[in-house]
Amino acid sequence: MVDRISEIWGTRTPFARGALWPVRVDQKLADGVQEKDVDRWVQSACVLCSNGCACDIAVKDGAMVGIRGRAGDLVNHGRMGPKGLFASWQGVSHPDRLTSPMIRENGQLVPCSWNTAMERIVSKSKALLKERGPLSHGFYTSGQLFIEEYYALAMIGKAGIGTPHMDGNTRLCTATAAAAMKESFGSDGQPSSYTDIDNCDAMFLYGHNMAETQTVLWSRVLDRLAGPDRPKLVCVDPRETEVARLADVHLALRPGTNLALMHGLVRELLHNGWIDEAYIGQHTMGIEELRSTVEPWTAEAVAQTCGVDAEDVREAARIFGTSEAVLSTVLQGFYQSSQATASSCQVNNMHLLRGLLGRPGCGILQMNGQPTAQNNRECGADGDLPGFRNWENPEHVQELAALWNISPETIPHWAPPTHAMQIFRYAEQGSVEFLWISATNPAVSMPDLPRIRKILAKEEVFVVVQDLYLTETAQAADVVLPAAGWGEKTGTFTNVNRTVHLSDKAVEPPGEARTDLDIFLDYSRRMGFSTLDGAPLLDWQGPEDGFEAWKNCSRGRPCDYSGISYERLRGGSGIPWPCNDEHPDGVVRFYEDGIFPTDPDYCETYGHDLLTGATVGPQAYRAMAPNGRALFKTASYSPPHEEPDEEYPLRYTTGRTAYQFHTRTKTARSRQLHKAAPKAWVELSVQDATELAVREGDLVRVTSRRGLIEVPARVGDIRPGTVFAPFHYGYWDAGGTPDGHPTAANELTITEWDPVSKQPVFKNAAVQVVKIADGQGPAPAPTTTASRPAEASRFGSGQDSADATRLADAGHPVSGHDSTDAGVSAGAAVPPTTGGPDAEAEEFLEPSSPPQFPDAIQPDPGHPRAAHATGDSGSGHSTGSGEGEDSLQETLKSALKGVERVVRNAIKDVTGGHDNDGGSAGKDRP
Repeated sequence: MVDRISEIWGTRTPFARGALWPVRVDQKLADGVQEKDVDRWVQSACVLCSNGCACDIAVKDGAMVGIRGRAGDLVNHGRMGPKGLFASWQGVSHPDRLTSPMIRENGQLVPCSWNTAMERIVSKSKALLKERGPLSHGFYTSGQLFIEEYYALAMIGKAGIGTPHMDGNTRLCTATAAAAMKESFGSDGQPSSYTDIDNCDAMFLYGHNMAETQTVLWSRVLDRLAGPDRPKLVCVDPRETEVARLADVHLALRPGTNLALMHGLVRELLHNGWIDEAYIGQHTMGIEELRSTVEPWTAEAVAQTCGVDAEDVREAARIFGTSEAVLSTVLQGFYQSSQATASSCQVNNMHLLRGLLGRPGCGILQMNGQPTAQNNRECGADGDLPGFRNWENPEHVQELAALWNISPETIPHWAPPTHAMQIFRYAEQGSVEFLWISATNPAVSMPDLPRIRKILAKEEVFVVVQDLYLTETAQAADVVLPAAGWGEKTGTFTNVNRTVHLSDKAVEPPGEARTDLDIFLDYSRRMGFSTLDGAPLLDWQGPEDGFEAWKNCSRGRPCDYSGISYERLRGGSGIPWPCNDEHPDGVVRFYEDGIFPTDPDYCETYGHDLLTGATVGPQAYRAMAPNGRALFKTASYSPPHEEPDEEYPLRYTTGRTAYQFHTRTKTARSRQLHKAAPKAWVELSVQDATELAVREGDLVRVTSRRGLIEVPARVGDIRPGTVFAPFHYGYWDAGGTPDGHPTAANELTITEWDPVSKQPVFKNAAVQVVKIADGQGPAPAPTTTASRPAEASRFGSGQDSADATRLADAGHPVSGHDSTDAGVSAGAAVPPTTGGPDAEAEEFLEPSSPPQFPDAIQPDPGHPRAAHATGDSGSGHSTGSGEGEDSLQETLKSALKGVERVVRNAIKDVTGGHDNDGGSAGKDRP
């Protein structure tokens, strides 16, 4: 048993470059439940980060009582992270769940019947459509629904109502990922695979704290780093994250200066000749503009603007330019910062300059932050057209109209889709009067929260909220609909590296809660949405009908699902799209042939000016004649619009902690996760804390031009001049509103967005910090991750105790260091974050060979491989269709029958004849 709060990433299973990641099955059962007590295991995948870890749900007496990773899945090889172990079933099986609809009467939300709630919604919707038209309606959804639900919502909005006002909270976290890939490559869709971690000799993480945002993926990295041929690691982050601590180069740049740094790295590649001229000539366009744009950005110029060392810039570029296989990942540190799309496109440019795409170990993961964000983008619930179609291409609009049997004029395509920030602005101005919010909590997650609260409270805006709990947003709604959660419904979803998983229904939802799909289908029927023939627009009977409809919509597009079925997804590994007749098992990585989806008749976008956001347009794009070539896109660097000044001298940035997810509606209801990170805090550097006379745990007021928060201070490892706050902490567990004591990080953030991706700028604001009270103890920040006290990192490896004494004497507690060694009494001031027996989970290091593509995937019945497959091939601990097993032991024996025969020879080929048994750590299973 391992304490998975203190040991976030679990036991190490080192492996060599080119080998297969060993299997380690993580399992957590409810108190008092043993394996033999489980009635059945039901196949699913975790929805508490974007990694998409395959898992099985333990069911006993009609309730979810546990979870375990699926050994045979290509994504996680059996592992689970702390959020999956402690908040998956626990986060939905809680007494706080909404169990009946509610409507607002006399200013109060009161329970009602489903018919009463839906009739109120439908009557308001019909009246507005008659009086004001489709532009009166706005839909704001999530990154946590299933494919079938997103596609239904997209059809309701685009084919039923005809409104362009549709977006998801994916706009807040992954819009730039999509935009960067569309600008560079012509279409959304990750070029790379998680397996490239196994094969690279260098990794670059740009604004991506993988150790906390995707804990299982970081476990894979840790196992490579612990192996015999450690890859080089470069980290771009203003905080000393776990990634930074292990990096060969840590570029702790000033927030908002990402593009300047990227220009400097690109220039180093060009000036040192670390480029592939032949590849550039054959497969790209725009190299000369790129050269001229980056030319002023010498390493010294970068150092001055970004606040990093010039030699570190050169060394990072040298690692990229001279490594054989480089994997790059990008996340919120770039996406939510100034010039987000331009900065992210430079990562693409660096790979294009060297031709590092399409080969094992070479690629880009423009990461997602949410579990089903990819599907929101694919299905068109975020404003894009379904199937990665181009809203500026009339032929693409006609394709959809024919597919749905509606008039093309109904589909909004006369102007760019309306992004989330603009939808809320329209509600503020009065043109959007009907706002349907599903599975998200903008009252905490949107920027400039005082403004958002006022919008949601407007009497003129009719707000519908469907969710699991009475969130801060739900408390402001006119109608609240109780939704079924994970494990209570069936559907599919896709993770960052395009792997599609099926999540089967394990238990019934509580009370009268309904699935999101049932809610949307009910609304569509009541509204009478129909085709040109008069048939119901959405005539689905359940999720599998929705999936089959989505397959038809995706056919022939980059995200082609036509070769995937529920049957194929049961029992084996998830399948990476595109999966079709040409690629019956899916595709691991893109662009091996150097051909990109930039053809004008096929591409998802005609592109934009990265500085202004102006569209290139179809005529200019066709005149460029990209002909399958990638595009070097760039822009000149501009400083953030809000810079520190005399009144607000510090830079403010936000982010995640490993123990909470989004606005804590599920994770804070897990006792293990809540104990590890119970309340909000801010992080200050040692230098800033000293200048402000702030000690660990002191209560501080952080103020921007928009609002303030009052929270304890953690004196941590962050660059001087920067203040960090986790964005998870709202008010649902404290009365629902700030009530004079605000703690939500987004009280301070600005109403500004990237000109191309329209993603809000959460990471660039100017603030002031003042101490308002002595601390009553240390800040509630965890000590296990980037939020650990600064002194813990300095003295954890034998730093001179005199330094500890000096800092302690200056008022800074020395956490994680024995006070007798330091000669001070402050060592116990910040106790280490542990979970104790309550947080112990089982780890089984398996003797089975790790899964590999394509053998781990359930074959199509017509595929030649199907004749030799057992149905268990590569499935590890999978229980197929969810039938019960007597024990984990019996499941493993069944799985091994197929795995050993299929994989034995292949594993020797990959590893040069050496077996990967994963070492001796942890608990072995026969």
